[in-house]
Amino acid sequence: MTNNKVPKKLVYICSRFADDTFGNTKKARKYCRFAAKCGVVPVAPHLLFPQFLNETTQRALAMELDLTLLKRCDEVWVFGVEKGISKGMGKEIMSAGDNGQEVRYFTEDCRKFI
Repeated sequence: MTNNKVPKKLVYICSRFADDTFGNTKKARKYCRFAAKCGVVPVAPHLLFPQFLNETTQRALAMELDLTLLKRCDEVWVFGVEKGISKGMGKEIMSAGDNGQEVRYFTEDCRKFI
């Protein structure tokens, strides 16, 4: 199959999870919808991995898997920055910097944060 379209970028969605898993999962879904509407492919491990990993007892494994996916993404979009950066988000942002990936920041309502 040949297609002249340029492949869409993979964008890692970085946002809070642990403090309020129900509320933060709902927000992560919103961030993914926003990213998809922007024409990119959102990658949100915190929506996938809790389906089969325990956040409390398997946190280290979850973070290792998160960072593996992050390395394969073109950009990292950080959401909810006005609420602060959690420890996990900080690790993801640092990893993106180490990988030379572009990091973009957004508020909870998906506005670009300067």
